[in-house]
Amino acid sequence: MARRDPLANSHDLIRRVYSYVAYRIGDGPDAEDVTSDVFERALRYRESYDPSRGEPLPWLLGIARRCVESALSRPTAERMAPPDAASPEDVEAEAVERLTVATALARLDDRGQDLVALRYGADLTARQIGEVLGIKTNAVEVALHRTLARLRPELEADQPAPKGREGATRPPSAEASVSPGRK
Repeated sequence: MARRDPLANSHDLIRRVYSYVAYRIGDGPDAEDVTSDVFERALRYRESYDPSRGEPLPWLLGIARRCVESALSRPTAERMAPPDAASPEDVEAEAVERLTVATALARLDDRGQDLVALRYGADLTARQIGEVLGIKTNAVEVALHRTLARLRPELEADQPAPKGREGATRPPSAEASVSPGRK
């Protein structure tokens, strides 16, 4: 049986790995460097990829997780800076939203940050996240639910209640708020 090249669809893989990395360490040059490191390692160890164990994306994200951990262990002032790019339509509102989301995500533990990055950054399903983390799909779903439940109060605290409904609370919208960069 011929071995399948794990990097055959590299454009989509690069985009998804970069999205995961950007969720973990912030958008920009640092995320680009870490993504480059991921693919450098993948090229170096592409013979170790076993197609019978799953798709290439979980394999690459396993490499990315180690690269992110390495990058986060290096001290850098820029790493903690929240993303500052905003659309020209409403610069202030988008900047506040990005800062709120970045702050809320930064308060999560590493596992929570990883789960959110895998789900919304790399756009993986619970089953795929389970493959990357080596845990059952149900455990991923429960952990994601709990993580999003921890995020909701922080993300909704600064948002005003809808007009005309005094004292009404907003419906949970953390999932939409967690991925402001996705359109």
